[in-house]
Amino acid sequence: MKNVAALAGVGIKTVSRVINGEPNVSAAMSARVLAAADSLHFSPDLHAGNLRRGNGRSNTLGLLVGSVSNPFSGAMHRAIEDVAGARGVAVFASSLDDDPAREEAAISAFLRRRMDGLILTTVSQNQGYLVPELRRGTPIVFVDREPGGIDADVVVSDNAAGAAAATRHLLAHGHRRIAFLGDRIDIQTARERQRGFLEELGRAGVATVDVPVITGVHDEEAGRLVTIALLDSEHPPTAVFSSQNLITIGAVRGLRERNAQHSVALVGFDDVPLADLLDPGVTVVAQNPHEIGRLAAERIFARLDGDRSVGNTYVVPTNLIARGSGEMRPK
Repeated sequence: MKNVAALAGVGIKTVSRVINGEPNVSAAMSARVLAAADSLHFSPDLHAGNLRRGNGRSNTLGLLVGSVSNPFSGAMHRAIEDVAGARGVAVFASSLDDDPAREEAAISAFLRRRMDGLILTTVSQNQGYLVPELRRGTPIVFVDREPGGIDADVVVSDNAAGAAAATRHLLAHGHRRIAFLGDRIDIQTARERQRGFLEELGRAGVATVDVPVITGVHDEEAGRLVTIALLDSEHPPTAVFSSQNLITIGAVRGLRERNAQHSVALVGFDDVPLADLLDPGVTVVAQNPHEIGRLAAERIFARLDGDRSVGNTYVVPTNLIARGSGEMRPK
């Protein structure tokens, strides 16, 4: 700031007033200061400015998602940015990678930077360590997965109901031997989707003892290998329910490697890119990450604006999209 002041021929206080948008500075003076700042590539220290700002805000949010490379996370991130950007607030995102150590490290980094609020996808079994931060007034909203040990706003999909709808769809098309490909059982959404699948089979009177339920399938390659193993088994399934978008991509690859894409039905949980352009198109239970992100951002700003009500859970419905792969009948 001293260098900017010297170049512009003004005092440091004038530079400060211009940089912080304070009144009582002429347009000509502001233009001179800003031109000097631009020529020196000056960027104000926002954290230092927070110490002087009346509301103590940093105009930043911390966002923790499963992975910034996952299309679901990307869509949710964009919706949050749209709401935050309209308020002049920046969103900084980090990947969880379903690692409890990364969860705590990322959240600690957000808190050290005094971010105004946190929107979090978590994997640890208990988020009680955040209760003191909540009591200090930091708004926290959990997305995609419900937390443990803390009372806060939560925005999630209706995972069990969506899985039940996928299962019901396959049952309606004559399938009884339906393989379930599930994510790691320590992930709350994976447990909910498995529950919805098994409960719907039970309601239909289908014995689950002979139904392949495979968990711990966490990524595309695991989905491909498990699908191939099922197809090569003595009693292969007539249908597959893949309960996560990366698993679905792997299942599609596995079916194609065994030339079974037109004989074994497939329904995935969560949409995947270009699913409608494949042959057959992939039937999915689509989540609404845009709505999840929008609601989460609105709850954060409601808290920042003074809402002190108890934490609430907001459940966003899913939507089954039939495209062909889930409508084949057993051969």
